[in-house]
Amino acid sequence: MCGIVGFVGEHQAAPILLDGLSKLEYRGYDSAGIVVRDGDKQAEIVKAKGRLRILSEKTNAGQSVPGCCGIGHTRWATHGEPSEINAHPHVSGDDMNVVAVHNGIIENYQEIREKLIRKGYKFYSQTDTEVLVKYVDYYYKKYGMGPIDAIAKTMVRVRGSYALAVMFKDFPGEIYVARKDSPMILGVENGESYIASDVPAILKYARNVYYIGNLEMARVRAGEVTFFNLDGDVIEKELTEITWDAEAAEKGGFEHFMIKEIHEQPRAVLDTLNSAIKDGKIDLSEVGLSEEEIKDIHQIHIVACGSAYHVGVVTQYVMEDLAKIPVRVEFASEFRYRNPLLNEKDLVVIISQSGETADSLAALRLAKEKGVKTLGIVNVIGSTIAREADNVFYTMAGPEIAVATTKAYSAQLIAGYLLSLQFALVRGAVDEAQYDHLIAELLTLPGKIEKVLEDKERIQWFASKFAAAKDVFFLGRGIDYAISLEGSLKMKEISYIHSEAYAAGELKHGTITLIEEGTMVISVLTQKELFEKMISNMVEVKSRGAYLMGLTTYGNYSIEDTANFSVFVPQIDQHFAASLAVVPLQLLGYYVSLARGLDVDKPRNLAKSVTVE
Repeated sequence: MCGIVGFVGEHQAAPILLDGLSKLEYRGYDSAGIVVRDGDKQAEIVKAKGRLRILSEKTNAGQSVPGCCGIGHTRWATHGEPSEINAHPHVSGDDMNVVAVHNGIIENYQEIREKLIRKGYKFYSQTDTEVLVKYVDYYYKKYGMGPIDAIAKTMVRVRGSYALAVMFKDFPGEIYVARKDSPMILGVENGESYIASDVPAILKYARNVYYIGNLEMARVRAGEVTFFNLDGDVIEKELTEITWDAEAAEKGGFEHFMIKEIHEQPRAVLDTLNSAIKDGKIDLSEVGLSEEEIKDIHQIHIVACGSAYHVGVVTQYVMEDLAKIPVRVEFASEFRYRNPLLNEKDLVVIISQSGETADSLAALRLAKEKGVKTLGIVNVIGSTIAREADNVFYTMAGPEIAVATTKAYSAQLIAGYLLSLQFALVRGAVDEAQYDHLIAELLTLPGKIEKVLEDKERIQWFASKFAAAKDVFFLGRGIDYAISLEGSLKMKEISYIHSEAYAAGELKHGTITLIEEGTMVISVLTQKELFEKMISNMVEVKSRGAYLMGLTTYGNYSIEDTANFSVFVPQIDQHFAASLAVVPLQLLGYYVSLARGLDVDKPRNLAKSVTVE
């Protein structure tokens, strides 16, 4: 959840570190710090509580901290309150023999801390990171080990997840890194080297990157990276070229990343469609699933968190209806703890934008341990889930910076549709005519999303009128319920308004007691066979004082007799309605947050990539 940036080269490090950290602000943080070393001189550390601009001001935008080797960090408090003392980097002692930053959580830090206190170490912070730094120092000094051996010795004795960047007093011009279950990439360009916990931090500096593997280490020098396994043996890695446009990680004239990314959805949808549709047919050869494997699947388990879970709920409806395969959708955080019943002919689908989500990764590994075939739907090439899954479907959303996902969600929906439709054809659940019709419908989505975006001014007006709402309820049936789940999440995560989504028929089983005069209720009605039932549910809540917004497709104008405010989206085959209906709900959440004067891109208590359990 925190951010790491490192640099070794000919340029001044501090401005590069600050610039890189600014590209990771979306990950969530409450303090920041840098350490820079100028040749053989002692490293200089500067830390600040609060936003990155405070650290930038303290260092005169990095100009007051000279040196060409350094690491930077944005911290999200886990162990110890947000403060300068608890902020990274942390040091081994007054001699500053070892300085490090760390993402993740060390689970047995208390046990290690007590051991180090017995060995004479004193602690100044409440963090598990300080324990980790001092543990590296302990092995480095006690056994006269080199940096790689000292880090390896530490790695086998700590439990938890981490991405670690370390500088040693005896090794100027070098940074050592290690990784377990927390993302890290290393870039090399023009004789200089870069370290980051996510691609946007170094995208403008380096397009050729290495992905360090789990339980691996590396020594980073200017223009040179050497990798090691836990035994200290050198291992070879291949460079991967990042093809993202650097401008895609900038706001491009929009006020916030979120609204920019909402407007990028037609392109994300089109690119994802084009990645798999060739000559009017779906081609899953790059995904790696053969027709024989598809025919042999007995059941599908979709495992995900947050918005990706909501994609899974939509896909469940679509897959079961089109392909007639039983589908279960499960929260990744619950999946491995309930001892799931998996069959060797099942398929476990892991959905994750970052490809690094901790609970989803753990679910993937459990499935593989049980010998079950796995498929990752991810947006980041080379991410851990992408590397470890048996098969991968890459979404083409490009870099997504805002914490509240929009275009990655939409691209994941496309992956779910394409898999469902191809499975349906291969298993004989649809004929060629139905298949061709549904592909043609899919290809209309980018243009229809553009049409939905044209209505944003009306939604902004409505959002400003009801920005003071205290509770919002989202209702839907079938796929409309799945859409409601995502709409509710968008509302709560960026506007801080309490919102809940319900399958509409469940509202009367208790929750309707919460409906009172002026309560906002948003109803989604895109499924024809459920339209009349939804109208009945709307009448029920309206009679109890609710203020109703109705979201439906063109032609259903009778909804205006019941709803106080109506939003219409273009007609599409009902299986794909989520791709259109979600856009007004994204806009609504955005504009409500804007009207309340909140930080849209960096909502409180949230981070973009949840890489700890």
